[in-house]
Amino acid sequence: MQWDDLRIFLAVARAGSISGAATRLGVQHSTVSRRLRALEERLGTRLIERKTSGNELTEAGEDLQLSARKIEAEILEFEGARSGEDTGAAGELRVTAINNMASSVLMPVFARFSAAYPDIELHVQVSNKFVRLAERDADIAIRLTNTPLDTLIGTRLTTVASAVYGSRAYCAQVRAGEAQEKWLGIECCGFHMSWTKDACPEHDHNFYVDDTLLTLAALRVGAGLAYLPCFMGDSEPSLVRVRAPEPRHDLGLWLVYHRDLRRARRVQLFREHMQREFADLRGLFEGERAVA
Repeated sequence: MQWDDLRIFLAVARAGSISGAATRLGVQHSTVSRRLRALEERLGTRLIERKTSGNELTEAGEDLQLSARKIEAEILEFEGARSGEDTGAAGELRVTAINNMASSVLMPVFARFSAAYPDIELHVQVSNKFVRLAERDADIAIRLTNTPLDTLIGTRLTTVASAVYGSRAYCAQVRAGEAQEKWLGIECCGFHMSWTKDACPEHDHNFYVDDTLLTLAALRVGAGLAYLPCFMGDSEPSLVRVRAPEPRHDLGLWLVYHRDLRRARRVQLFREHMQREFADLRGLFEGERAVA
């Protein structure tokens, strides 16, 4: 067996589908399917049961997954040790960040890093889900949390404040008695879902969104009220704050990476760059720059 085949098999086992594994690995669907089929033929047994509800590991697949994980751990430990010896400002650097930040306020920050260190191949990946840094889904993750994992090395960049927003026109109608106050149903994350539940216990929503960028778009057209991070709400001229930020809604913005990469020069440079940039961005994230 070759490690590349085991790596593809592990990706399918973790993603639960061939298409998910292809996306995870950055290869074609047909490549994953062909390599998996070839591995099964060489082993003389089925590893994946393909069902309408998704793919499931066979008993042989479960056994192989345990063995492959051990091999993967050894390889990643070796790679991490070698990366830790890296003293040059070059190589690949994969950074994952939340979509609403990566596509807006952080993009100029990323671009300036790339311009400053042209020999570092920067890959920005968008994900609102948990990323397994120990399995090298990414080298660095930028995440909102108040409880970072103690198995990772973390740097708190800033605090992200949130407030309730609505469009200027809609809020003026509510104040004039020309419209009823209503809340958007939020399904983007546990934080906003919980805060909305507390603010609107009646749950009389008839409009739901599952991403903060959709929340922003819905607020722009006067669809109601909703929580937004202040760096988004205060940057949109058509919105106004309906409620001020509350400390209980503050979240930490962390830059985290695996311990094996703590001495990698490209990781150190990126961390230092982000810390310098956030010295100027802190007020925006902490909600100190409300639009009048």
